[in-house]
Amino acid sequence: MRLLIPGASGLLGINLAMEAMREHEVIGVDRGKLKSAPFRVFSTNTLNRAAIESILDDAQPDWLINCAALANLEECEEHPELATVLNVDLPAQLANACAERSIRFVHISTDSVFDGEKDDAYTEEDVPNPLSLYSQTKLDGEHATFSENPNAIVARVNMFGWSLPGRRSLGEFFVNNLNEGKNVNGFTDVLFCPMLVNVTARLLLKMLEKNLSGLYHVVGAQAMNKYQFGREIARTFGLRESLIAPKSVEASELTAKRSHNLWLSTHKLSTDLGHEIPSFSTGLAEFYTQFQQGYPQKIRSYQQA
Repeated sequence: MRLLIPGASGLLGINLAMEAMREHEVIGVDRGKLKSAPFRVFSTNTLNRAAIESILDDAQPDWLINCAALANLEECEEHPELATVLNVDLPAQLANACAERSIRFVHISTDSVFDGEKDDAYTEEDVPNPLSLYSQTKLDGEHATFSENPNAIVARVNMFGWSLPGRRSLGEFFVNNLNEGKNVNGFTDVLFCPMLVNVTARLLLKMLEKNLSGLYHVVGAQAMNKYQFGREIARTFGLRESLIAPKSVEASELTAKRSHNLWLSTHKLSTDLGHEIPSFSTGLAEFYTQFQQGYPQKIRSYQQA
């Protein structure tokens, strides 16, 4: 299959491309951040509808996974118009263009569409209540996607892994700072379901191969707080757990409001795929193996200077 990836330089985009290349033809769309990538890249502004439609007609992909977004919560608060354009308008345009061309479309959303007030795991049937501008625009992007393309897949995710700049994920945050002997905080009151981005990528490809459609929670099978996550990272990498201080997110200097409970059920996904979601420990072991084998440096070598 031929896969088109807008946002190919992002955390998911670059790792998805690396995973998909093993069995599929990959074409990335990027705003000039990639160089010498091992796949074809269209360098263009994804906000230009005419340019995107021209790329679709030129590349003629079978699948499109939209990884383009403004994903930094603080930046969304500072630049609400840009957040709306990237997180709502662009998905709608891509969903529409793919529907017109019979291209299977996947839009990437977020676990943070929920307010965290539930005591149990959220399912796809639960009603979202976003707390931040980022979360609201991502939810609006979900609705826009299904409005334009009812057969699309919308995947709510939470990922960690190695990125182009080396600082895009919480996993990198802990590894980088602990490696330098720096003290860091780990939130004890934010529950989430982290998944290695490469596992996320492989699951998205399987969902397309199985011709699934609709809303799915594509997150880790195990819920933990961010303090626990940091300690697991430290333990695996042989770094000092004592450098991580337990802290409440309410005592942080972050401006965008965060949900305390982002525990999402993956029952629907595992049922429809016909197998269990890989465990957190499996993903963490792969994250460490990638580190040992120089995968982070390989990824960063594709970054435009």
